[in-house]
Amino acid sequence: MRLFLGFLSILLLFVSTVRAEEFLEPEKAFQVKAQMVSKDQVRITYTIADAYYLYRERLKFGAQGAELGAVQLPAGKIKFDETFQKDVETYHHELVVLLPVKATADFQLKLELQGCAEAGLCYPPMELTLPVALADIASDAGVMPQVAQESGEQSSIADALKSGRLSLIIPLFLLLGLGLSLTPCVLPMVPILSFIIVGEGAAIKRSRGFFLSLSYVLGMALVYTSLGVAAGLLGEGLSAALQNPWVLSAFALLMIGLSLSMFGVYQLQMPAAIQTRLTYFSEGQRNGKMAGVFLMGAISALIVGPCVAAPLAGALVYISQTKDVVVGGTALFFLAMGMGVPLLLVGISAGSLLPRAGVWMEQIKRFFGVLMLAMAIWMVSPVLPPVVQMIAWAILLLGYGIYQLAVYRGKLLSKLIAIIFVLAGGMQLLGVATGGRDALAPIAHLTGSVQHVKFQRIKSSAELDAVLAQSNGKIVMLDFYADWCVSCKEMEKLTFVEPRVKAQLDQILLLQVDVTANNADDKALLKRFGLFGPPGIIFFGAQGKEISNTRVIGYQNADKFLNSLQKLK
Repeated sequence: MRLFLGFLSILLLFVSTVRAEEFLEPEKAFQVKAQMVSKDQVRITYTIADAYYLYRERLKFGAQGAELGAVQLPAGKIKFDETFQKDVETYHHELVVLLPVKATADFQLKLELQGCAEAGLCYPPMELTLPVALADIASDAGVMPQVAQESGEQSSIADALKSGRLSLIIPLFLLLGLGLSLTPCVLPMVPILSFIIVGEGAAIKRSRGFFLSLSYVLGMALVYTSLGVAAGLLGEGLSAALQNPWVLSAFALLMIGLSLSMFGVYQLQMPAAIQTRLTYFSEGQRNGKMAGVFLMGAISALIVGPCVAAPLAGALVYISQTKDVVVGGTALFFLAMGMGVPLLLVGISAGSLLPRAGVWMEQIKRFFGVLMLAMAIWMVSPVLPPVVQMIAWAILLLGYGIYQLAVYRGKLLSKLIAIIFVLAGGMQLLGVATGGRDALAPIAHLTGSVQHVKFQRIKSSAELDAVLAQSNGKIVMLDFYADWCVSCKEMEKLTFVEPRVKAQLDQILLLQVDVTANNADDKALLKRFGLFGPPGIIFFGAQGKEISNTRVIGYQNADKFLNSLQKLK
């Protein structure tokens, strides 16, 4: 507990120090990028931190090696400026300037700007030189800062990151992580940690359970942060690379190994000398135990990685654009710590939730063994044919249900639980025998309740452009999907098929790109739209242009997705 309080003290001291840093460096307050959008037009994007602004009259444009056309600046926001004692036009958040240019070779832009902080600091004029390559022509939906196309939660996330204020970012991402803690990405960690707690025995103290959980969460958070920073710097999702059969199978084998220990297999098969050493290591060497739990949390971060939500996407985009791993990495770390809050509650409540030693304790251990086997099936499901998945679930559910019926004949509660398992396993077998291929709805095809939303598959950026060119002004929805993306499957099975949503989607041209393989075309499409992985949905309107402020990042239920569709009108 002293270690934990010390950690909190250091954190609070760090945050209080950050609070004293009232103003950003000018390079962070005002970030400028330039890129060709056609052979005779360059786009200059000014990304302005929250609570900062640029002066319209202080913007100047020049070029070396090219001839610039007339500059058309949008109207700014009028405010009375204390520095100049007059009304001035200012720009906030973001300014995009499309500048005509005549050039026969690569050239350099010579820009001048000046801005201030709302809190009162006025920066001196800045002069920038930006190299521009003629061959580097961006698509209209290309690599602009994605914060300009986001709204609501995503806009708040982007503004917080752009501010660079860790005193704002830390609590915000802790809260966002807590919101993500009950998603399918995090829930599989609960039985893993519970397995660790159960392995300690019924006499475990709350303090011991808490520190085991803290070790697990810290391991998960550090690896999650490292993967996120690497993905942001490289510009592509490392989680996709981790979702290959070898990695998934290795993790599934680990889960099977853990389940066997819950069934007592190790005690029956391991030599007494090794068993004694392991017992000494786990009970006597508490630091070693903590290190092992920390490692398990680190491995578990591979489960969290594939899930992309608005907070994660915002942090990755920020890192990729600014290369600021301190701010971006801090956001990712506290996002992961927020997701770990339920896990900490599991640990701190272990002393009161776990049953006392006896028959019930043995039942709990066997139940967690079954959970480990279920996780092994879940882990490898993206690379297994649907029929194999259903057979595996049937064997597990029927096996556990029949075992419970045979051993606990007189226990009413145990009998009811066993019957539920047997019925669930029987439904899987019935589904396989009658042509069902969905483990989540094994007999839906027999009831006529199966609904699907049909997508036209897109394989490359060129193929997408060809379809958009022939859309004839119809709204187009592009859905990024992968077999290993749990949230993608939730959207397909729960959101898209909801009658109100389906009625809206019937009026839209539906396109889908499957990035499961993570090949060159997949990476190019993700990079084109500034995405780091699925799920992600892009909407296009007239002339195949992306409709601003309509992107959907991460899972949305039917009601929330309907609100997103309303923005298209």
